Amino acid sequence: MNDKPANSFQHERPPSLTQAKGTFDVKVAPLPPDGGAQDATLGRMSLDKQFHGDLEASGKGQMLTAGAPSGSGAYVAMERVTGALHGRNGSFVLQHSGTMARGQAQMTIAVVPDSGTAQLTGLQGTMEIIIKDGKHSYDFSYTLPAPK
Repeated sequence: MNDKPANSFQHERPPSLTQAKGTFDVKVAPLPPDGGAQDATLGRMSLDKQFHGDLEASGKGQMLTAGAPSGSGAYVAMERVTGALHGRNGSFVLQHSGTMARGQAQMTIAVVPDSGTAQLTGLQGTMEIIIKDGKHSYDFSYTLPAPK
């Protein structure tokens, strides 16, 4: 005998997240101001990364920054990552947003919806960047449809 009413709905569980971890090397280089704007509080940078570990890939992108003399500031960036995630090849775009307010940092890095290609089509997730003792590492929580 079924105890559920005929009109009850089954709630699907969200897919479980897969973790990818590793290190990365990053080169950040200043770019000339866009449109000739000369403002010492605004900046534009190129990003060039090499990911190692569960994500073997390169990342290329641009970052816009704003800073205050107090050390507070913010950045946004777009970065295309191309390589292999747990052995699945393709590319995807990461959207970065970070704020530093009087020493308190907040950062969000997320996969741009529908940006995954090839074997990474359908990728969703968020990445945390860890900087400790001058070394960079990542913790990437993601979902990815099963290969067809």
